[in-house]
Amino acid sequence: MSTHSTAAESVYEIRFCSLFQEGRALSFPCDRRGLVDLDALAPRARTNYFYARAMTGREFATPAVLASEHH
Repeated sequence: MSTHSTAAESVYEIRFCSLFQEGRALSFPCDRRGLVDLDALAPRARTNYFYARAMTGREFATPAVLASEHH
């Protein structure tokens, strides 16, 4: 699931909150639909993204698309 958006368009983030540790979450830049540009992620961030997706419902809650705090 890769989109080719520019950094200027990444005013959203998809956030995976931990089911077990309050305040722990993984978040990644995305478009308004929650699509992440995998090619734009650093290798470690890409690995973390795939991990969060795989562990949704086990370690992380269903992700939410939010307005980015970094725009």
